[in-house]
Amino acid sequence: MNERFLTVTEVAQLLHISKSHAYKVIHRLNQELKTQGVITIAGRISRSHLLERTAASKQKEAEGNGSV
Repeated sequence: MNERFLTVTEVAQLLHISKSHAYKVIHRLNQELKTQGVITIAGRISRSHLLERTAASKQKEAEGNGSV
């Protein structure tokens, strides 16, 4: 799961949500990127943008530090 773009399945697993909710999250984040003039891919989201915009980045940091 080290790819640059994440699929719906990977987003669902990372955020511990259903696939249908992951589609909504990806759509919302892609809409944000489109307003910034970024070209997006339907059904995929940049790993860095997802981690930046969600609590998943905080969770990853905590896991890396052994806090969780």
